[in-house]
Amino acid sequence: MAGLIIDVPGLQLTDHDKAMLQHPAVAGVILFTRNYESSAQLIELTESIRSAAGRDLVICVDHEGGRVQRFRGEFTHIPAMARIRKSVSSPAQQSVIARELGWLMAAELLACGVDHSFAPVLDIEGESTVIGDRAFSSDPEEVIFLAHAFIRGMHEAGMRATGKHFPGHGTVVADSHVDIPVDERSLDDILALDGKVFAHLAPHIQAVMPAHVIYPQVAPEPAGFSKRWLQDILRKQYEFDGVIISDDLMMAGALVAGTVTQRAEVALEAGCDLLLVCNDQVAAQTVLDTVTFPGETQPSVDTLRGQTSTDGLAKLRESQRWQEAQQLLTLLTSEH
Repeated sequence: MAGLIIDVPGLQLTDHDKAMLQHPAVAGVILFTRNYESSAQLIELTESIRSAAGRDLVICVDHEGGRVQRFRGEFTHIPAMARIRKSVSSPAQQSVIARELGWLMAAELLACGVDHSFAPVLDIEGESTVIGDRAFSSDPEEVIFLAHAFIRGMHEAGMRATGKHFPGHGTVVADSHVDIPVDERSLDDILALDGKVFAHLAPHIQAVMPAHVIYPQVAPEPAGFSKRWLQDILRKQYEFDGVIISDDLMMAGALVAGTVTQRAEVALEAGCDLLLVCNDQVAAQTVLDTVTFPGETQPSVDTLRGQTSTDGLAKLRESQRWQEAQQLLTLLTSEH
């Protein structure tokens, strides 16, 4: 059930993109801001991706809200998750808002042919600068409470959920995009704080994305390359039976695993089902040319595919739930 998720450089597919999409090991495409100009253009792009592949793929994006929302313009600005509890004091109302934000984020993407957003962030808000207000809270019980509501909203819209970044990126300062973070905590400390969230929510999410963080008291390699984390703890201890998706193998935090071929092979061996290779088509092609992916991609794709349409945002905005979600957004103070 293993495969590769690639990206494309522009607003439309090139001939090279189309050729890559036909490779049987390509399970999906991740989109970025550079791939978005308008909702109409986005619908054309998602349709062309599926047409070029000639089979079911999963079209993904990082669109969690706050700083990490790839499509703006016609899309609703989703606030950072920490703003929910900072702006509203009632837990009951916080839950309603979290649920509607999950629904709104997912519904707008699905209406434009995008299957899946890598959300929600299940990290604990702590010292990490790259996580920060992307996290729901510094309290694991609050994270569980609000993230579960957000996940319910995603599911109601027709989108599956990915919890990230297992087993927790929030308490380490370094940014794994540009550095190799090391978290010196003991296994007991990690499981009692960050791990509590993943353990509780594992039955409710369909995918997990591990962190490019080294936890040397537990394993010598980053979590995404570690059988100890992915198989012994996530699969066996937490009984997670969904899809494990590597974080981008081109990030600095992944470089300790060697060449891009070696990174892919080690991630697969550790237990990742889908691999992300972003912002480097040459590297993605190298992985396709040199790595043997066990099994077929279809089971993973089927798990993550959403209930997409090409109705567009205009029709969605006519719905009562979309309009009520917009009203709830006014309760959150916004930076924009």
